[in-house]
Amino acid sequence: MKLNAEKLFVAMVGLPARGKSTIASKLKENLLKDAIKTRIFNNGQLRRRLMRENTSYPEFYSPDNREGVRLREKIALINIEKANKYLEHDGNIAILDATNVSGNRRNIIVSLSNKYPLLFIECINNDAEILEESIKRKITLPEFQHLSENVAVRSFKQRIDYYKSIYDPLGKERNFVCLDSLNNKILKEDIRDSLPYYDRIRDFLVTDSVKNLFLIRHGETYFNLENRIGGDSRLTQKGQSQAVALARYFRKKVIPVIFTSEKTRTIETAKPIKELQGHCAIIPLREFNEIDSGVCEGMSYEEIREKMPSIYASRKLDKYNYVYPGGEGYVTMQERIGRGIKKALYLSGNAGNIMIVGHRAVNRMILSHFLYRRKEDVPYIYIPQDKFYHIIATQDKKLFQLKRFEPLSKN
Repeated sequence: MKLNAEKLFVAMVGLPARGKSTIASKLKENLLKDAIKTRIFNNGQLRRRLMRENTSYPEFYSPDNREGVRLREKIALINIEKANKYLEHDGNIAILDATNVSGNRRNIIVSLSNKYPLLFIECINNDAEILEESIKRKITLPEFQHLSENVAVRSFKQRIDYYKSIYDPLGKERNFVCLDSLNNKILKEDIRDSLPYYDRIRDFLVTDSVKNLFLIRHGETYFNLENRIGGDSRLTQKGQSQAVALARYFRKKVIPVIFTSEKTRTIETAKPIKELQGHCAIIPLREFNEIDSGVCEGMSYEEIREKMPSIYASRKLDKYNYVYPGGEGYVTMQERIGRGIKKALYLSGNAGNIMIVGHRAVNRMILSHFLYRRKEDVPYIYIPQDKFYHIIATQDKKLFQLKRFEPLSKN
């Protein structure tokens, strides 16, 4: 049978909380921008819509639960049929968003989608810390609201274990891609057919994409007043006022998640913003902690110049590559900051707005990730405390704006 060259079936594959729905949603969004008609058929959403009974309990997903298996297969068949009808009319790409981890389920998809080319995309992420945070985000769904957080987490982990018991990774399929969904990295691919739109899809899968990132430096601290570096100083009264001003500035925007460092000053800056949001979570990431200045931690630059002149002079010669004794340098921060960005983008899902409240050196490194600044210039990027950076970085658009959130003082 000759396959339709303008249509494509995409079937997501992977264990729960591995980023399948996020990838599917972002893929749809980017394809629609190119006038490629794309629709997602999500089994979980259909299940929650059709089944009034509680399906949050893990035994519903047990391979030994015959009734559960029957209902889940029925839902899968409904969505496959809906996807076929969509492609039969004016749709270009139909995305089946489900675990599809068993070979049997994938064989059914192959047999029922045989009019169109078929691409499997497997999302893989075995980072334990990211999985824990992803599960915490998953259990905010309405189906878990009647459970305590601990019970909901245990329930979801048991659901994952049931899927693991029938998990058959991709490898035999005709067209497939295995994606490290945290690092946007292709781990394995085998494309035997000429698939429509594949170049566009593959390019998207390996590209960091952010619609609106608001990059903020924490408010003024007591260490700032003394020009001291590092430490865990709290906000001054002015710093607290800056945090309130930020909260008021962003109150009409939807900020579902704010990423901070583990330091008090970033969390104190984020709290007033969260309070004026409807549903907002603060997630501290150690990757966004300020540069560790080692033996110089807590010192002022003047003290370093007077007491440790060799350190002061050496760092001044090459600020990017210099590493504080017992601490870090910009050059050694690059890996952890890159990992922090990947975590933030992954955990935010397809949220339209993402906020990071960081530090001066940290925010310089985040900006350099998107701006591609020369390394020797990174330690001098302007990071004020009365303005923030608005960043858009997609396949089609790059935008970097420095915006003021506080009104100019009247003198």
